Amino acid sequence: MKPDPFRVLMAIPGTATLRVSCVSLRGVLADISQGVSGQPGLAARRCLVSGDVSGRYLTRHADIWRWILSDHGTTIQRGHRNSIRAIAERMQRHERYKNPVSKVLKLSSPFKHSGAIMASKMLRSLTLLGALSTALAAPSTRLSGSQYDYIVVGGGTSGLVVANRLSENPNVSVLIIEAGGSVLNNSNVTDVDGYGLAFGTDIDWQYETTNQSYAGNAPQVLRAGKALSGTSAINGMAYTRAEDVQVDAWQTIGNEGWTWDSLFPYYRKSENLTVPTASQRARGATYDPSANGEEGPLSVAWPDIPANNLTNTLNATFQGLGVPWTEDVNGGKMRGFNVYPSTIDYTAYVREDAARAYYWPIASRPNLHLMLDTFVNRLVWKNGGSQGNATAAGVEITSSNGTISVIGASQEVIISAGSLKSPGILELSGIGNRDILERYNISVRVDLPTVGENLQDQTNAGLGASTTPGLTGTKTVVYPNIYDVLGNDTLSVAQSVRRQLKQWANETAQVSNGTMKAEDLEALFQLQYDLIFKDKITIAEILYYPGSTSSISAQYWALMPFARGYVHIGSADPTAKPIINPNYYKFDWDLTSQIAVAKYVRKTFQAAPLANIVTEETNPGFEAVAANGSEEDWKAWLLTQYRSNFHPVGTAAMMPKDKGGVVNDRLTVYGTSNVRVVDASVLPFQVCGHLVSTLYAVAERASDLIKADSGLF
Repeated sequence: MKPDPFRVLMAIPGTATLRVSCVSLRGVLADISQGVSGQPGLAARRCLVSGDVSGRYLTRHADIWRWILSDHGTTIQRGHRNSIRAIAERMQRHERYKNPVSKVLKLSSPFKHSGAIMASKMLRSLTLLGALSTALAAPSTRLSGSQYDYIVVGGGTSGLVVANRLSENPNVSVLIIEAGGSVLNNSNVTDVDGYGLAFGTDIDWQYETTNQSYAGNAPQVLRAGKALSGTSAINGMAYTRAEDVQVDAWQTIGNEGWTWDSLFPYYRKSENLTVPTASQRARGATYDPSANGEEGPLSVAWPDIPANNLTNTLNATFQGLGVPWTEDVNGGKMRGFNVYPSTIDYTAYVREDAARAYYWPIASRPNLHLMLDTFVNRLVWKNGGSQGNATAAGVEITSSNGTISVIGASQEVIISAGSLKSPGILELSGIGNRDILERYNISVRVDLPTVGENLQDQTNAGLGASTTPGLTGTKTVVYPNIYDVLGNDTLSVAQSVRRQLKQWANETAQVSNGTMKAEDLEALFQLQYDLIFKDKITIAEILYYPGSTSSISAQYWALMPFARGYVHIGSADPTAKPIINPNYYKFDWDLTSQIAVAKYVRKTFQAAPLANIVTEETNPGFEAVAANGSEEDWKAWLLTQYRSNFHPVGTAAMMPKDKGGVVNDRLTVYGTSNVRVVDASVLPFQVCGHLVSTLYAVAERASDLIKADSGLF
């Protein structure tokens, strides 16, 4: 175990040398003194304001007491004598600090941090380290043939939330089954600046689409995490939620109780925000305390923000274009320019994936078990058929050694394998389109033809420009609405889209072979149209950041495509990759909106004061697409540039069954009594923010629904 998480403690500024001894799982003793070569440590860089700290932190595993911090002390200025006592009392009240892996905490003398929570954050890291020691030394795995109350299929973003919350009751047994392995010490995962390093490795499912007929006639690779933590282990870590009216639309289409107001407490419940430091605030990090939680499992923070000259330039540019600064993109109104937070454990300075947040701190619970490197082949059934509610008795698995066996579930099976995997598990289990199931000799348990339909994904592309030397900055985001992007052309585009809704609905129904009804699709499309043109939700996300000290990059994606695709099994082999067709750019809105955003980015490059530092557009550049380039010119460029945005949703949509739904508003699969789906596949529409924040919230709410429906809680 690397001692890095203790560097904050080691580097508390003061006159005394602080010495830490950490015994690793292998018994290796690492002694590290404060700072390195006389340079200040991380704590000083992260604006830990002084206080006097002395104390002892102990972590217990079996009969081994590991000394983590021993009799340390340092003279600190500007302390307040009661601060540490108040913080300690707060931590003791918090559930995570009642965990038996952190038995002893003795703190005396004052200690203060900007935001008054650094002590809590540091202790949280220590508690997590203790939990990791316990969990890794004695992993909670069990052989097959066991019986559990709940089986969670997929140890990803959503599944780990559900497993955590259900196992809070010590009398309820929970099993997580994950196809991948642990990535706790995988530097391709933990590196805060390492987005993309895991792509193409063994922790990436590397799904592939069919040739995209409307988008270059070539396949696209879809990234998804094959690891404990799921895609939260390989995503871009951005923590941005959704527009409030988008979530309200879930209830509008028939999902009773699913609104922004009902989901908002769960966003906050999941979140543990590290408020920005003075340095981060000076460099653009802002937030609304009322929109965020500080007591949840999921660490959210801003990365280290370098001194920069780009953020203010961009802000002034967008102000000139009529787009305001937004204090916090997570309060339900996203339009504006912002320096956004990410899923980062700022104290340890590592990615905060789902396992770090929801599994490792509670992995020692005796009623929570985990099986890694294990495929779920299908559900096994107790009773029922196509005319009645089917009841799952458990799951059939293939272990890493190839052994096939069955594990029982007395209460429920919760499928959380993701938008591209969960539909296949249902189909392999006999739930889905009869024609598809019979094609592969799978017995039909529930004839539910919309399983795997309604796939929605966004596409991603980027522009770039060279700048005058000396550019510095961090990643920033702008969320424009349709009027920002199209200006005076908005009305004509709105009229064109409105006229085509019926045609698009008919074509989508035909592609789905009638499993989705044209009239239902038209109603869904009309609601999406209203969100875009009447409610004025944001229609694009654009990330601006320095490509180098003399270049700027702008990565962007249109947020609300109308195209609907599908994902289905291609054989009865559970290990075979699915057939995926998102139908990218099938409808002209999807293509023209993506092109319109590209034009908007070009416009920002030419708007002051950003224009004052841009020397030349390099991608696409005016040779590839002239200043007055046609739609065809832009299309030709785009089709060579785009990729998936890796945000697939909707393939087990939460909607009334007669409108094309796969799960009801309690996330139970239609035609079953005890099978639920909890992951991105249940989202009926795309959301404007990154999926991960909404998935944590949905899974938190789903956990409460499961508890409410059970007699065990």
